[in-house]
Amino acid sequence: MASTSDIKNGMCINFNGHPFQIIEFLHVKPGKGAAFVRTKIKNLETGRVLDNTFPAGAKIETIDIETRQYQFLYNDGSDFHFMNTENFEQLTFEKELINAPDLLADGMMCYVLFHATENRAMTVELPRTVTLKVTYAEPTVKGNTSSNAMKTVTVEGGAEVQVPLFIKTDELIVINTEDGSYKERAK
Repeated sequence: MASTSDIKNGMCINFNGHPFQIIEFLHVKPGKGAAFVRTKIKNLETGRVLDNTFPAGAKIETIDIETRQYQFLYNDGSDFHFMNTENFEQLTFEKELINAPDLLADGMMCYVLFHATENRAMTVELPRTVTLKVTYAEPTVKGNTSSNAMKTVTVEGGAEVQVPLFIKTDELIVINTEDGSYKERAK
């Protein structure tokens, strides 16, 4: 058992009989009344995100999570298929159970979170940053820009990303998977 003072981003808890992961939290101490912790939690079975408030000092039940590396194989339209590269075990996940499904590319290594005591796969997380190839970029017209001008490009996997004007088709770029933002050109 842990208390609300132990809460941190990424922590997995048992809430109302289901596994949840804490996405965001904020300790609030109003001038009048008791302190509380406002959280945004994600159900690891359905992918649904909820807002919840815990009173300060409340006991929360943590669950043990094991992370295993799996390779993304393909998307058949409704499900995403992953394979363990050591024992070739394959797992299938719905789009809602992947943190950034539109940034997946064939052969990409991802992390599958398992409930440690039940040995059950729950959700897929991509690495913090991924390197993807730009499949389509509008040509830039010289001279019609202001400072910090951005354009939208399409990367493999189908995601649309805002990038600086100098990015062209077939370039490799690094993308932050947490918010889908451009980070830099791949080196």
